[in-house]
Amino acid sequence: MDWIQALILGLVQGLTEYLPVSSSGHLQIGQLLLNDGEPFPGGLTFDIVVHVATVLATLVILWKEVVWIFKGLFKFQWNDETRYTANILISMIPIGVVGLCFKDQIEAIFEGTLVVGVCLCVTACLLALTHFYKPKEREHISPLHAFIIGCAQACAVLPGLSRSGSTIATGLLLGNSRKSLAQFSFLMVIPPILGEALLDFKHIFAPSAEYLAEHGAEAAIAPGVLFVGFIAAFVSGCFACKAMIELVKRTSLIWFAVYCAVIGVGVIVYSCMGC
Repeated sequence: MDWIQALILGLVQGLTEYLPVSSSGHLQIGQLLLNDGEPFPGGLTFDIVVHVATVLATLVILWKEVVWIFKGLFKFQWNDETRYTANILISMIPIGVVGLCFKDQIEAIFEGTLVVGVCLCVTACLLALTHFYKPKEREHISPLHAFIIGCAQACAVLPGLSRSGSTIATGLLLGNSRKSLAQFSFLMVIPPILGEALLDFKHIFAPSAEYLAEHGAEAAIAPGVLFVGFIAAFVSGCFACKAMIELVKRTSLIWFAVYCAVIGVGVIVYSCMGC
């Protein structure tokens, strides 16, 4: 991977992490397009770096909300901030179970461009539902709804199923307000993304015999290339995070549904032609 490819893939990751179009699916498609239909050597390391960059982008854009949460926690009393934190922790339960117990099995079963295409179409259906079904809104996210939204996030471990699209669409279909969902859906993904990065780093620096047999040793990527990808993902992530919060608050997600459907069908056709 050279720095131009890293720049392009970093921009793809940063822009699509927050838009409801699946960053993992686009990152996989981008690598295939830039490398003659094959993943880049060292792609796992690059994926970790750009995902951490988008987490930092979230912290920068939502720093006021993060400070508000921590100030409330250090009051050591049951208040709005601790309720919000409790809901985030509840939302993490499904992805924690899936990530720790079933992540490797899921990745082994559901892989390839065909899965990405199908999951993009599923994302399109979810987003389209929010356009046609609009229940009465409630201002605050309940613990039960936080858990259900967390289940949607757990399903988004499938490549092509958008994490932000799944969580936002599920929350809207449950009747939660757009304003509360926009921030909650981005804050709730920070711990799982960092946790996933730590698990993946373990595979890179201390790979098991089973991992080496299946994937081989992780190829090294030049530090400068990783830095370019990190900066590209961070800067574009800041832009996309801020823009997506406003889009969720004010507009329908139907055009993202159309985009996902078109890309998904295209990926399915491409995959079938390669069979």
